[in-house]
Amino acid sequence: MREFMMVIGSIALTAVSWGVYGVLMRNGTANMNGSHLLPFIWVGLAYCAIGVVVPVILMQLWGEKGSWTSGGVMWSFIAGVTTAVGALGVILAFTFGGSPVYVMPLIFGGAPVVNTFMSMYLTGSYKQASPLFFAGLILVIVGALCVLIFKPGPAPGAGQGAAHAAVSMLEVGLSIALTVVTWGVYGPLLHKGQMLMQGSRLRPLICVGAAYFVVAVAVTAVLIQILDGSEEWHKLSVKGSFWSFGGGAAGAVGAIGIILAFTFGGKPSYVMPLVFGTAPVVNTLVTIGPGLADGSITSVSPLFFAGLIIVIAGAATVLVFAPKGAPHGAAHK
Repeated sequence: MREFMMVIGSIALTAVSWGVYGVLMRNGTANMNGSHLLPFIWVGLAYCAIGVVVPVILMQLWGEKGSWTSGGVMWSFIAGVTTAVGALGVILAFTFGGSPVYVMPLIFGGAPVVNTFMSMYLTGSYKQASPLFFAGLILVIVGALCVLIFKPGPAPGAGQGAAHAAVSMLEVGLSIALTVVTWGVYGPLLHKGQMLMQGSRLRPLICVGAAYFVVAVAVTAVLIQILDGSEEWHKLSVKGSFWSFGGGAAGAVGAIGIILAFTFGGKPSYVMPLVFGTAPVVNTLVTIGPGLADGSITSVSPLFFAGLIIVIAGAATVLVFAPKGAPHGAAHK
């Protein structure tokens, strides 16, 4: 019973952390004076600090199976690069005017689908897909359309021209797609790194933290200097830095929660559906509540909530009924 409660607690930790991630990042970008890249640096610093320091401490306390290997480090680092790029996609979606109330549910609904197809490609298990799996895909698509069509609108007087709104929506959509794809392939790539480290869970996370530092901090700082120089650095703000760092910390803590759930005996067959099912609910609650209170969101259509539920149900169905692959089948490169 104790192990089961620890698994549930770890799942709750991830669901809450990833549920508030979008709101924290939205506040970070809104308070960074129009900068696309400065919030990304703070996300990288937070993920590097937590994704490296915490696993090292856990390894010292509990030990860790497996060992460091060059192949494991390489694949885990590549996985870290993909998830860092996905974090940039979230920042861009908010910078272009997207709201956490629909951006994050679409990401949480789409990423598991991409993850499943990537896993199917690596294991060669396309032919094992069941009708329920494809039903889950249809649910995700239908739910995503409902979320986009019936998303909560701005308060009266805060509208914009139709042409400008269309361009903004396209920019937001492309940013969401970037995150869906990169976060979708993250899991299979990280799993490959984990297997090459003899099943180690914490060593791959350390590599992910290192990748965040390289991509989100070092490379981004160089790009800022090349593209804008001092003009971009002048947009740095204490408030924006605080919220952006908090968003990165929430993302990292959520990743650690997944690892803890597996460490205490949780299985991916129910851990991941629970996480991807509850995180969007947390996100919606912490987004819509304040928005309705301050008038920035005037009303929420029941069809939006229906779409949200359909997306969650579809993502969970995809994860549960995804083809598992033949036990001895050769994986594709």
